[in-house]
Amino acid sequence: MGEHQHTRNVKLIPIGNSKGIRLPKAILQKYGFSDSLLLEETDQGILLRKEKGAKLSWEQTYQQMAQEQEDWDDFDITLSDGLEGEELDSQKV
Repeated sequence: MGEHQHTRNVKLIPIGNSKGIRLPKAILQKYGFSDSLLLEETDQGILLRKEKGAKLSWEQTYQQMAQEQEDWDDFDITLSDGLEGEELDSQKV
């Protein structure tokens, strides 16, 4: 996802004796948040993220890659990397 940083203004809302924020549905889906998440305090502020070990499904991975809209037009350049006809020696790899 790179170094893209998006800033949103959110309001604190009362939740009992505490306060909270509402996360937009698109954000919840994008990062796969469902019932719980980790809140990490850092020097720069608060970081919200999924628990470690949580992996994306293949469908979620595809959806996130599709959202990035990366340009793969130059990918074919790897076909002319000069290794045509070379045999890989598995003992050297």
